[in-house]
Parts: sequence; C-alpha cells; structure tokens
Amino acid sequence: MHQEWSRLAVIYTRILENPNHQLDRYFNSFKELAGSRPLSELTTAEEAAAYVSGIASEADGEVLEGEVRPDAAEQTPKPVSAGSTEAVELEKCVAIREELYKKAKEFDSKILGFETAIRRPYFHVRPLNVSELENWHNYLDFIEREGDVNKVVKLYERCLIACANYPEYWIRYVLCMEASGRMDLADNALVRATRVFVKRQPEIHLFDARFKEQHGDIPGARAAYQLVHSEISPGFLEAIIKHANMESRLGKLDDAFSLYEQAIAIEKGKEHSQTLPMLYAQYSRFSFLVSGNAEKAREILTRALDHVQLSKPFLEALIHFETILPPLRQIDYLESLVDKFLAPSLDGSTADKEDLSSIFLEFLGLFGDVQSIKRAEDRHAKLFLPRRPISELRKRRAEDFSSSDKTKLAKFYSGAPSPGQSLLGIYPNAQNQWQAGYGVQPQTWPPTTQPPAQAQPWTPGYGQQGAYGACSSYGSNYATQQVPTSVPQIAGYGAYLATYPVQSFPQPTATTTLTPVQQPAATVPQTYYGSYY
Repeated sequence: MHQEWSRLAVIYTRILENPNHQLDRYFNSFKELAGSRPLSELTTAEEAAAYVSGIASEADGEVLEGEVRPDAAEQTPKPVSAGSTEAVELEKCVAIREELYKKAKEFDSKILGFETAIRRPYFHVRPLNVSELENWHNYLDFIEREGDVNKVVKLYERCLIACANYPEYWIRYVLCMEASGRMDLADNALVRATRVFVKRQPEIHLFDARFKEQHGDIPGARAAYQLVHSEISPGFLEAIIKHANMESRLGKLDDAFSLYEQAIAIEKGKEHSQTLPMLYAQYSRFSFLVSGNAEKAREILTRALDHVQLSKPFLEALIHFETILPPLRQIDYLESLVDKFLAPSLDGSTADKEDLSSIFLEFLGLFGDVQSIKRAEDRHAKLFLPRRPISELRKRRAEDFSSSDKTKLAKFYSGAPSPGQSLLGIYPNAQNQWQAGYGVQPQTWPPTTQPPAQAQPWTPGYGQQGAYGACSSYGSNYATQQVPTSVPQIAGYGAYLATYPVQSFPQPTATTTLTPVQQPAATVPQTYYGSYY
C-alpha cells in the first residue's frame, strides 16, 4: 500500500525461509513482484552499498550453498558484476528465493503429519488427549534428530504453550538444552516451570533437586526438597526417600536418619495416616542397607507395631525385610503377625488377605521348615480355597501346568502389574496363579474319509473352535451328525492329571450302523492342595 517494494521483498524472503501451508502462493506472489518492478526498487540501500563494495558476492555464495543465516533475508545479495545486465541480476534474485522456497517446501512435507495432528495449539486448562501428547513427543523427537538447535528451541516453546501443565515436557526441555550445551536456556526453563507453570506439582521440584545436585548446587537441591516437605506435598514418601538418599551420598548419614525421624513424628500426629506404615518400612530398610545395623532395623519395625495397624503393605515389607537379613530369621514372629492379619475379626479385603497369604507361603517355601509350611498351607486352604468355584480352580490348573516356561517368563517381565504384585517388587507374580484366566485353546479335527454316498462337507461355521467356548454353536452348525476321528489332546488339556486316551471310531458305510464308542469316565480333578508336600 505504501509502495515500499524493497521492504516487501525482505518480508517475502523471510516467509520463504520458513515452512508453512501457503509457500506456493507466497513464492508466486514474489515472482510477480519481481517481474513487475525494476531490480533497483527491490533492493534496500544497504544491499546497494554492499553491491558496490563487493561484500554481497561472498554472502551470495553462502546462500547458494545452503548456509542461510537468520539475517540473510534482510541482506539478500544481488551482486552486479561488470557487464551484467539487470535481467541477469533479477534472475539471480529469484533463484536465491527459489532455493529457499524448495528447502522450506521439502521440510514442510516432513512435518506435515505432525502439524496436522496438533488439534489444540493454544493453552487450555482441560487436559489434552493421549494422541495429542504422543504427537508432541514424536514431533520433538523428529526435530531433535534434525540437529538444528534453533528449530528445537522454537518447537519446544510452541509445545509448552499447549502443554504448560505437563511437567514431563518441561523436564524434557531442560534435559535437551543441557545436552546441547545451552545451560542458560535450561536454567530459564527450569525457573519458569518451578515458579510459574507447574509450581504446585512435586514431580518438577524433585527433578529440580536432582538437577541441581548433579551440577554441584547442594544448597539449592536441599531447598527444593525442603519446599516439597513444607509446602508442596508434606509427607510425600518419594521426596523423603530421595532427600535421605542424597544426604547419604554426601556422607551425612545422621541427617538422613533425622529426616526419617522427623517425617515419622509428623505422620504420628495424623489420624489414620496411610504413609506412616511405609515410612517405618523404608526407614528400617534404609538403616540396614546403608549402615548394616540389623538390630536397629528390627527395632524400628517392632516399634512401628505400636503405632500402625496391620496391613498388607506393612506385612509385605516385613516379609521382604526378613528375606534380605542373614539367618536366623524370625519366622515364628512373622507367622503370628500373618495369622493375626488373616483373622476374620480384623478388617481388610479378602483379596489383600489372600495375596499376603500367598506371599507368606512363598517365603516359607524358601526359608521355612516342613511344619511351618504345613500350617500355612492348611490355613490358606481353609480360608480361601473353599470360596472358589470348581471351574475357577480348573482354569487355574490349566494355566499353571500348560503354559510353557517361555510364556511364564514373558508374563513375569511384561511390566503389567498383577493384582497381587508385591509393593516392594520381591514377589512380582505371587497372585498370578489365582487370577489367570483359562486361555482359549484352538483345536482342529482331521477330515474323515467316507464313501461318496455318505460324504458330507464340514460346515463353514466349524473352523477352529475353542476348547469349551464354542459348545453352544454346535446345534446350529451341524445339520446331520458328524463323527470325527479323535486326535490326541493338545497342550491346553495337558494340565489335567488324567488325559483321555486316543479314540478310534468306525467309518460309516451304507450297511453299517453307527454305534457310539463308550467314553471312559473323566477323572475328577484333584484340588490344588491335595497334599502338603
């Protein structure tokens, strides 16, 4: 509108350096401008002076080699060599912009999928859905692989507009800038996160403490932990454990013990504290593993029984503690506590009690004697086995005895927590044997050979039927009776103690009568605890 053609050319150049959806339109507009105005009107006074001095020739070579600087748009070279015409120089001017346009176009094709998946580029208190969060992570991964720090910083700043309430993106930004050697940007992002955007979330303060400890700022790390203890989340178990571990690394063991003692004293003043039992358990474990004082560790747990109610997490921690202690182990003392917890008069869910009973059985299998194992098995069978239907017990047996070792190992390391998973990780699959469902086992029948007069095709609905799940469809799939040749039972039936023998059926002919072969009676599956040994 003001006919500032040189400034308009600069704006076009800056636009063509960056990928956007309108690159084609802007490049065509620039070509129209270059074709309608003389070259002298498209250059600034600084560019004209550069042409005279010859400096622009070197800058022109750098641009043509792809080394485009952020200020290259404002100093786009258009050298005027001796004897060159204005048309030649104009072609060079357009060629430079075309090179920028092609590079931006190519990059735009790479990021188009990420940009399209960004549904909410602005901030909102409503949480983002999982797909959008994953898209931001994938987009950041891609830009980081490109290696351009300026593009990385710009994308992180865009991401943190929409994801300002998510500490993981702030943490990722800080770590990325640290790895790039930009500690000024890392510190700036960490300050913004801890003081403004996610200042009420303990996760970012725990990261702040660890980050400062790694860079030698021990007072700053202690201040970050203290902020969590006093304001952000008092009694936060993870913060107490990490703070005590830091003091232990620094050689201040008494300060680490003092942290646990102070936290326990504060939690004692609360009614029905859920953190207190685990504080005692962690304090005991820390005392033994760091200082090697087993007597002090046992004293902490004994003292805890006067202040906490028996619960599955606490007793599980006791059992775990006994597994790491050297002999002699207090098995009788543990058994009395487990027996008290399993008593019907004590409040607690049946699932928790059954989980703990299973964990204690495994512990006794490693460290107990025959008589203690017998008592525990009797108690477990009396309290829990009669409550289970026979079908569930049968499913459990099939799962336990038919799965290959490889399958069991895959389950063990799958990462998905089982309902009975130990809180401290010492018995990760203690409850799998009770919760496992009966896997559907496919079985197929070999085709029978019949005379042409009696040949009948299998119905398409038969295919591969599950071991029991497809029984309800038999009536609708068969118009006439089919007598297949029996095959040996597959691995899914190998769990039962008595297997069915291979049966052979006579083939039907025109003159014979089909006579069913009498099947032997199936052996009734034994209960899981059929014996004590």
